[in-house]
Amino acid sequence: MRPLAGPEELDLFLRLTYSLDHELADDLATGRRLPAWMWVALDGDRLLGRLAWWTHAAGAEPQALDFFDLAPDLDADERAEVGLRLLETATAAVVPAGARRPEFGRFLPADWREVPETRALLEGLFAVLERTGARPLVERLRLEWRPGTPVPEPKGRLEFRPVRDREDLLALMTPVLEGTLDAHGQADLASGLSAREAAELHYDEELAHYSSPREWWRIARLPESGEPVGFVIPARNNYHHTIAYIGVLPAHRGQGYIDDILAEGTRILAAVDVPRIRAATDLGNVPMAASFARAGYVAFEHAINYVWDAPGASGS
Repeated sequence: MRPLAGPEELDLFLRLTYSLDHELADDLATGRRLPAWMWVALDGDRLLGRLAWWTHAAGAEPQALDFFDLAPDLDADERAEVGLRLLETATAAVVPAGARRPEFGRFLPADWREVPETRALLEGLFAVLERTGARPLVERLRLEWRPGTPVPEPKGRLEFRPVRDREDLLALMTPVLEGTLDAHGQADLASGLSAREAAELHYDEELAHYSSPREWWRIARLPESGEPVGFVIPARNNYHHTIAYIGVLPAHRGQGYIDDILAEGTRILAAVDVPRIRAATDLGNVPMAASFARAGYVAFEHAINYVWDAPGASGS
């Protein structure tokens, strides 16, 4: 069990496969990953397992554990043993003692439960996570809008203006967290954060780091009064153009405004000729998933997130 010696060992790490493999070289070059965060389990020259952490920018602490793979030719007992040893050894070296472990995220085929071999491999990984004290937080739909898909014309029910500054957006993000169906938002509130603190955390850890134009960010309001109704954050993250965040204020829910706001965000990105627009929503957030479907977004994949509730939690 050891970390990579340097970027020159990337080919070793790539002996197992996952859908994000193509991003690794650039992540290493930009500092979003470090060789010290990329661990392998070896039996001689044979790669038995691998895992890696990621962060949003060079110099930041590890933000997510997003690679965890075990050789498919291992039997169930071997996978459990190797996986647990690799996860615990690497975590002890990378995550400071007493610190909460970064969230684990994994992309999954949409039909992963229906394919016995895929289900067995993934559930083996999840069982290892659970032995260390992790629990499933949420399963999400990953969505994509593709060029050529019609974009609805504005209905005139809302008008839109750019977000002025951080406070302008936080003032709307805070009430949107009331009654949210988003599992991450619910978890932030359950942890003891106020809605304002949770909004600030989301802004500072994610939205503030987008390099795409802030002029894309929009606040929706009623034409007659100028009263805010919601907002949408079209952006480009490190990898894709995305609808990064969208919300409707509690007083205006149930009026179908989410469709108008999503259409505006989609129009902004479609106008700059993007190759695709990515988005995601919780599997249980049926209203949001339905809005994406009406806007022409296609669910192409799932994602699952596991969290460790307590610093240093371990069930092994």
